[in-house]
Amino acid sequence: MTRSLAPPVAGSLRLVADQALSRAAGAPLIGGNAVRVLKDAGENFPAWREAIAGATRSIQFESYIFDDDEVGSGFRDALAERAAAGVRVRVLYDWLGSPGKLPSGFWRPLTRAGAAVRAFNPPRLDSPFGWISRDHRKSITVDGRIGFVSGLCASADWEGRPGRGGDPWRDTGVEIRGPAVADLVRAFGQVWAASGEPLPADELVDPASIPAEGQVALRIVSGAPSAAELFRLDQLVAAIARQRLWLTDAYFVPMALYVEALRAAARDGLDVRLLLPGASDLPVVRPLSRAGYRPLLEAGVRVFEWNGSMLHAKTAVADGRWARVGSTNLNVASFVGNYELDVAIEDTAIAAEMERLYLDDLENATEIVLKPRRPGSRKAVIRSGDRPRRPRESSARGATAGVLRLSKAVGGALTRPRELDDVGAGTMLLAGVVLAILAGIGIRWPHVVSWPVSVFLVWLAVSYFIRAWRGLEGRRPK
Repeated sequence: MTRSLAPPVAGSLRLVADQALSRAAGAPLIGGNAVRVLKDAGENFPAWREAIAGATRSIQFESYIFDDDEVGSGFRDALAERAAAGVRVRVLYDWLGSPGKLPSGFWRPLTRAGAAVRAFNPPRLDSPFGWISRDHRKSITVDGRIGFVSGLCASADWEGRPGRGGDPWRDTGVEIRGPAVADLVRAFGQVWAASGEPLPADELVDPASIPAEGQVALRIVSGAPSAAELFRLDQLVAAIARQRLWLTDAYFVPMALYVEALRAAARDGLDVRLLLPGASDLPVVRPLSRAGYRPLLEAGVRVFEWNGSMLHAKTAVADGRWARVGSTNLNVASFVGNYELDVAIEDTAIAAEMERLYLDDLENATEIVLKPRRPGSRKAVIRSGDRPRRPRESSARGATAGVLRLSKAVGGALTRPRELDDVGAGTMLLAGVVLAILAGIGIRWPHVVSWPVSVFLVWLAVSYFIRAWRGLEGRRPK
């Protein structure tokens, strides 16, 4: 059972807010923690390596992406060394996040050392649509005493690839010591169980057995498909914030309800800011993000684009009291499709540090403003700043989210009439070109379209036959 802070005085506004936040996030407020904010790979990776090297009992390592490069193989070898020394090591990576990145035998040194490795949600014959749900979490727990949550993966993208012209990616993580680590272990166990046999009971940690390490209160928000915990929490924070709400996101294509929450906050006088990548490793995302700038700017939300390789952080800070760091992007794939993990921190010192980092980031960003185009209309334009450099494009790691975002943007534009500015028109033009090309292929070479469709229908039929067979087997008397 999670150890929570003592509730405030009954009837106080604090009691109401704490209860609402706990219910929205599906996570209680846990006190007695020490938290360290870690910026970029330069601070995160050394802290991870130090914790892994000091492990004596257990390590749980969860990463959406594992790359076959000096970073990915370096963490694999460090984990193998600990496993060979008798530490119980478990590694969980997402199957869609790393296809084509890991050669055959990549995990052999680790499994030979005695570690357990699982790929989350590979394609299954009985679940044609099951691949949509992904494990997008990034977490590490060591000995049930120290934990890390971030947006960083085990890949050299975050350190930079000078030989390929790739600068280091901007990202943020946190190190946690204290009772909240027990909830991180349980969050790992949630996805581990979704991928096979659950964690042994003796690997789960009793929070009462972890001594207090500091004074920081926080919540471990372990998002699961269709649950939308962080979406509800962010909506509530946007509603109760009184002065400012500063957000950073990597793949911003938000749900309409989220946009309205930000617009309402800005119209009410809140200082709402949104920092987004100026260039993306998923090229389709930038025009989709920009297509949604207009309603935000018109309501008074300030939008900035990062001038650099890739801004991959997913953070928020409100009123100098509340901060969030984790893996959840502000889009439908993260909010309702994936397993995600975030830390919501209620501490003025941590929030002040997050605000300082945010202001530092704005020094390397360009603000997007509305500029008169003709009488009665305005358009979003870049006011000043350097042109951002495009990062190295990723592989299929974002294919699912990209498809969902494209369909969301096109559907919204068709069902909600509004004047499209040149950004929205560009998105619609791109969608129209893609559909026209597909139509032309279908007319000229019907088999090119019919064969994939037929294969998918066969797969779908087989999946139903398998489920029917299982149902009949379950009805037989035993």
